Amino acid sequence: LDMGNNVEAEIVRENLLPREMVRLGDRVTGILCAINDGRKGPLLEISRTHKNMLIELFKMEVPEISEDVIQIKTAARDPGSRAKMAVKTNDGRIDPIGACVGQNGVRVQAVTHELSGERIDIIPWSMNPKDFIVESLKPAKISGIDINETEKRAKVYVNQDQRALAIGKGGQNVRL
Repeated sequence: LDMGNNVEAEIVRENLLPREMVRLGDRVTGILCAINDGRKGPLLEISRTHKNMLIELFKMEVPEISEDVIQIKTAARDPGSRAKMAVKTNDGRIDPIGACVGQNGVRVQAVTHELSGERIDIIPWSMNPKDFIVESLKPAKISGIDINETEKRAKVYVNQDQRALAIGKGGQNVRL
């Protein structure tokens, strides 16, 4: 990639979204992952799959995030397919999920479009692990949770009819 001012960057196939093609002259939005020594000086390594790419795109689209009114507490991605992002605010007058989605979904759709149709679930952040797990596995209905704080593991119980919904296609919901 030509960054201008005699600066070059590279984006390797693993750092592109699945099925994404980049052609000569295309504009590429990515996040800086590393600075390596190149033949002509520093070589920047760019990624479109890193979880921080999702966070930075939301910072650009949602002024409340860039102004620190809303915080992105964590994010997880299956690049090109699906992502989950937990948000919170200290201002009770602001709905952090609604602000990230935007009127008629315009904000989240802009990020989804930049990420080649990646579906994004925005969930409320909770310091309580049980509440956070329940929110992250919605729309599945959780019947019970056992949390092992020392191992940082949780066993989640669901009724048989909710099992596929909780696990997700290919285990994607549970992984995220």
